[in-house]
Order: sequence, then C-alpha cells, then structure tokens
Amino acid sequence: MYLLAIVIGLVALQYLFSPVYDFPDPQPFSGKKWYNPYESMDSTVWVKGNFQVQSRVWGGVTDGRKNPSKLIFEVYGKLGYEVIGISDYQKINKFGKDRESYVPVYEHGYGIKKNHQVLIGAKKVLWRDYPVYQTLSHKQHILTLLDKRSELVFIAHPLLRHGYAPDDFKYLSGYDGIEVLNGYRISLEHWDAALSSGHYATILADDDAHDISNPDEVGHYCTFINTPEIDASHVIKALKKGNSFGADIPRQLGESYEAKAVKIKNLPVLKNVSIYNDTLVVEVSKEASGIRFIGQDGEPRHAITNTDIASYKLNADDTYIRVEITFPGDIKFYLNPVARCEGDCLDNTMLASKNKTRTIFKRALSIIIVLMVIFLFLSRKKRRQRTKTDR
Repeated sequence: MYLLAIVIGLVALQYLFSPVYDFPDPQPFSGKKWYNPYESMDSTVWVKGNFQVQSRVWGGVTDGRKNPSKLIFEVYGKLGYEVIGISDYQKINKFGKDRESYVPVYEHGYGIKKNHQVLIGAKKVLWRDYPVYQTLSHKQHILTLLDKRSELVFIAHPLLRHGYAPDDFKYLSGYDGIEVLNGYRISLEHWDAALSSGHYATILADDDAHDISNPDEVGHYCTFINTPEIDASHVIKALKKGNSFGADIPRQLGESYEAKAVKIKNLPVLKNVSIYNDTLVVEVSKEASGIRFIGQDGEPRHAITNTDIASYKLNADDTYIRVEITFPGDIKFYLNPVARCEGDCLDNTMLASKNKTRTIFKRALSIIIVLMVIFLFLSRKKRRQRTKTDR
C-alpha cells in the first residue's frame, strides 16, 4: 500500500512541477531556395534499415518477450536488412555492438496513451515521462529532454491510441522526424501537419514487430537509407539530411520468410530526385503504376500513371512537395519532401519557449498543494493518535 502511494506521489510530482510552454503560430516553409534531401544521392548505395523491433527485456514483462536479440538479427539479415536497430523499451540494447552497422536505439515512453519516441544514436536513457496524460507542454518537455540524449529523435506511431493529434505537429519542435509507417498505424495526416507548419520532419518506416516468429509481423515496412557506409555516423547523417525514404511492402498473410526475401531483393530502386529550373523530377528503375506529388495541407498537386519518370513544376504557392510512388503489387515508396527555405533547412531548433511566469506560478501553487496535503495527512494521523489515547 505504501509502495503504491509512493509511486502515485512521484508521478503526481512530475505533473505538478512540469514546465509550461508558449508556442509560436505555425509558419509554412518559405524562401526562394528549395531544399532537396536527395541532391547528393547515389542510387547504387541504398541500404535497408529497421529501427523498431523489441527483444526480450525486463524479465519478459514488455512486448518482445518472444524475440531473442540474436534471432532478430538472423531474421532481418536473411531478409536483406543491413541496418538493424533493436528498440527495447527504456533500454539501449548492446547486442551486436561490435558490428560495423550497430546503431544504438531505444524506444522511450511508458504512458497509457503510447506517447513514444524512437531514439536513434541514443546516448542515455531518459526515465522521465508523463504516463497518465500529456498536454502539448508535456509532449514538448519530453522532446526537449530527449534531444540532449540522442542524435536523432523520431516521434513513434503518433496515430496509435491517438497519442499525438495532427494539430500537435503544428506546434511541436526540437525533433527530427516521424515514424509515419509503422506495423500498427500509418500517420500521414500527422506528417503533413508538421510539414505544412514549417517543421522539416523526415520519415521513418518500421515493422515494430513484437513476435518475429510470426512472418506476418516482419518485412512489411522499412527505411531505405542512401549511404556508402553502414556505420552509425553515416547512417545518422543520411537520416538527418532526409536522404532516405519509407517503403510499404504489402504482406500476404502466411507468406514465408523465403518469399519475403525474394520480394525485397527485387524491389524497384529510386534512381533520381532532382530540381531543374523549378521543376521536380523523380525517376525509378521500374515502371510505377502511379506517382503522386503532394503539397501544403496534404493536398495532391499532380499525378501521373504508368511511368518510370515524372516531373512537376513547382509553383509559387508550393511550400513543400513530397512524392508517393506506387508500383504493381501495391508496393509504395514515400519520399522525404523538397521544401522552400532560407538558411539551414534542417535546423530543428526548439521553437517553443518556457513561459517563466506561468511555470513559476504553477510550481508555487504545486508546492502549496503538496504542503497542504502533508499538513492534512499529519493532522489526520495526529487526531487518530489522540483518539486511541482517549480510549
């Protein structure tokens, strides 16, 4: 009973003393220049990565209890994945740290609403969280703390349990990207909300498999990374730049690992993404059944069918353009956007700022509440003692 009271008290204190943030109004991308994350792309060095899969940790209490780390590497290795990140809950998995392709990863968060984040290039686990509910200020505070403990911060599966609303992404800052494609949810609306508000968020695509003995959970989503080297520094640099894309590889229920490996091996290749005289050109190695150009507020701007090359004239009112490519068999590539900018387009500087006055007032009020609770508890305890003495 006392242990439960202590836990509840500690959680309550986190909420009572959390900071309050001010958020500037959303500002769409603007500027005369266009940022193209694929400007220096080499189509011969695409590597496949997955950064969301849990192994058995914490005595098997969490999801992933059926996944030994060794087996995770074996399964994904057979499917042709070169970069495999094990995202255990609140723990940096060190298995495979001697491999060239090892990237330290973990999944942060233990709240009811699944307000989680995938940390790539993780340096230290953050134990702070707001597990019962999260306001916009709570979410921003966690992102602020995580940014200091990891090279890259991706907001995980925002649609899952509606942990993040699309409107949240109009204001949140200080993160690098969004796990748009996840084995449990696809969060395109959230991505477009961020991009439409001037936040350059790159895409992450992961299986988030909790049972790799089930082939239906594996090899569905992956992130293609354009890098000549597969060590952590090169992988992180490419992901940061946006020289990557998310792939949706449809799964057929009961499909064998061998069939998946063949399918993945024969996927089309993204050959070129260039801007020539304000015209965006996209080229792939195989004929696509459809190529869509999507802009501000997620609105389709242009579409073309049955081609391996497509172009779109960037208009004066275009703030960003991202491309979705669909191939026969419903295989889909989701490219990172080109975006208008001035200066450093990848600057993920914190735009929100702490409201010192409201934070001080809230904390002062919290101290008063805590002191009152302690006073009432002690007074009640003292009355009980007197009652026992009188008897």
